[in-house]
Amino acid sequence: MSKKILITGGAGFIGSHLCEKLLEQGHEVICLDNFFTGSKKNISHLLTNPNFELVRHDIVDPYRIEVDQIYNMACPASPIHYQYNPIKTIKTNVLGTLNMLGLAKRIGARLLQASTSEVYGNPLEHPQKESYWGNVNPIGIRSCYDEGKRVAETLCFDYYRKNKVEIRVIRIFNTYGPRMHEQDGRVVSNFIVQALKGQEISIYGDGSQTRSFCYVDDLVKGIIDMMEHPNFIGPVNLGNDTEFTVKELAELVLELTGSSSKIKYYPLPEDDPLRRRPDLSLAREKLNYKTLTPLREGLQKTITYFDKLLSKK
Repeated sequence: MSKKILITGGAGFIGSHLCEKLLEQGHEVICLDNFFTGSKKNISHLLTNPNFELVRHDIVDPYRIEVDQIYNMACPASPIHYQYNPIKTIKTNVLGTLNMLGLAKRIGARLLQASTSEVYGNPLEHPQKESYWGNVNPIGIRSCYDEGKRVAETLCFDYYRKNKVEIRVIRIFNTYGPRMHEQDGRVVSNFIVQALKGQEISIYGDGSQTRSFCYVDDLVKGIIDMMEHPNFIGPVNLGNDTEFTVKELAELVLELTGSSSKIKYYPLPEDDPLRRRPDLSLAREKLNYKTLTPLREGLQKTITYFDKLLSKK
């Protein structure tokens, strides 16, 4: 059955893929974005679709519309972008989420909150289960994002308990794929762009820190399945639980690009987590969640995207 769906941050990396998939399924999609990190080029191919509408708006300001579902994806998600204006970041997480929950309450819509693995901080538990409360610095340079997302989850559950708002909460782990921002400072896009340009590959720390990389198509399927689940509100981890060191990722990017770039090591940034891998048991149990794209295959698609992007420049 066709639904009317609002996606905040819909012109962003993950948001644009979500818009595309929901349109393919026959829904009407309203994409809301202030274009701080989102880009019109991410959704330009959707503008001729009669079921797609693009609205320039910042969710820090209230927005009124009648929809069936709200995917609240709006927030800069890479350290470079969310630290650029930390007060704006926490406003987006707190005031923006409040506005979207208030809208959901008034119109009886279901709201899915895009939270993050950053709520676990630099984890003392590995892998991270949803029951883990985290190890987060409340006054560090990443706190605007980490604590902002934690407060957003709190708001969702308070609106659920006190106002019976239908919520779904997901915690997104490292995701990559086409339409990543070229200068978002995240490890996959950094390595690919540096390799394609023949620049030094920048590794922060000794490269032994680990990440688990999820291809965007696998994530988007999990997000939609969570929104459509009739009686599970989360929070639930979504990502890929195959763990790689940052150095292994760099070496794979160099192999796939055929680049002759050399690796250069830099000091590890403040509060950068040393290990990050989701426990996906709950997602598998409740959503039958599967990751189908191996890292090598997903990286090849992402490299092709960035190669075309850079060749245009």
